[in-house]
Amino acid sequence: MKKVKSLVVVLLLMGLALTGCTSKASGTIKVGLNLELSGEVASYGEAELNGIMMAIDEVNAAGGVLGKQIEVVKLDNKGDAAESTSVATKLATESKVSVILGPATSGAVKASVPVANQYKVAVITPSGTADDVTNDGTKAQPYAFRICFIDAFQGVTMANFASNNLSGKKAVILGDSGSDYALGLAKNFKAQFTKNGGTIVAEEAYTAADTDFNAVLTKIKNAGAFDVLFIPGYYQQVGLIIKQARAAGIDAPILGGDGFDSPKLLELAGAAALNKVYFSSAFTSLDTDATVVKFIAAYKAKYSAEPNMFNALGYDAAKLAIDAIKRANSSDPVKIQAALAATKDLAGVTGTVTIDALHNAVKSAVVITLKDGVQTSPVRVNP
Repeated sequence: MKKVKSLVVVLLLMGLALTGCTSKASGTIKVGLNLELSGEVASYGEAELNGIMMAIDEVNAAGGVLGKQIEVVKLDNKGDAAESTSVATKLATESKVSVILGPATSGAVKASVPVANQYKVAVITPSGTADDVTNDGTKAQPYAFRICFIDAFQGVTMANFASNNLSGKKAVILGDSGSDYALGLAKNFKAQFTKNGGTIVAEEAYTAADTDFNAVLTKIKNAGAFDVLFIPGYYQQVGLIIKQARAAGIDAPILGGDGFDSPKLLELAGAAALNKVYFSSAFTSLDTDATVVKFIAAYKAKYSAEPNMFNALGYDAAKLAIDAIKRANSSDPVKIQAALAATKDLAGVTGTVTIDALHNAVKSAVVITLKDGVQTSPVRVNP
């Protein structure tokens, strides 16, 4: 009897051991999300979250990657640089994720990059466009990547659009003095517009805390005639600026970057103010490309809403990570980093992407026109 009991115990222990091995073998591949899910720029983080989850749900439904399901570890950086650093540290050291998606904004991304390099876990930003997010101009940050184009490209694109498409000769720049994103766009717009033979009539600034822009808009009106007003900034301030500018009688075309691309812009500015407004974007739902059309239909089916650029960038960022995991044939963050750096001609809904030596995504942009707040007349611009 004792021998029988001993045998039963041994069999039970073996069963538990096998169960443990099976669980460990099947496992999951952890992907961390460091996103702005609350705070002033939550619209971006929430939109990217939807796109990321759609891509991951599709992959998991098809059997996962490398025979494993993708497990998402989602944390909110609240749109704060210090919080972004803390979130990145938790994801890398406590959750031990294989790769991190996000943050959405340039300042938050840059705060997370030292952590990525220290713990050797790559971060992929869907929309951190500041030129120095992934590199110092000559050398790449080893573990920082992006799926979006850069501010230099956006600034040059919008300056050329102002000069060539709108025949602009004189411009005013009004940007957020505390935003890396705004400063980068302004710098590159100014350089290219001047190179095109144009003149910058005035450069003015605002802060993220401002809500009343009438004083600076009056100053701009008094600066003399101008053909275009370039506002590098995010939707929450830009929406109010455009509304107040139109109310103040400023009827000149208004240009900006991809920070304009949010449904909140229409809510803040109102349809009547959003005419002769142009901005650069990585995506438009007006695109007739078969891949884009398929994505739009799937997004509408899942979320009952029209996708915007940040939804699409989130989707493509997740696809980039998944593609790298497959090519690395591993969940090892170091091997995934090497695969990310070797990415070439990856087809996405925001364009075909190749990662260059500075870990930037080489891809095209779209300049979108707003008419009564509705997107129309997209113009494709190649790098």
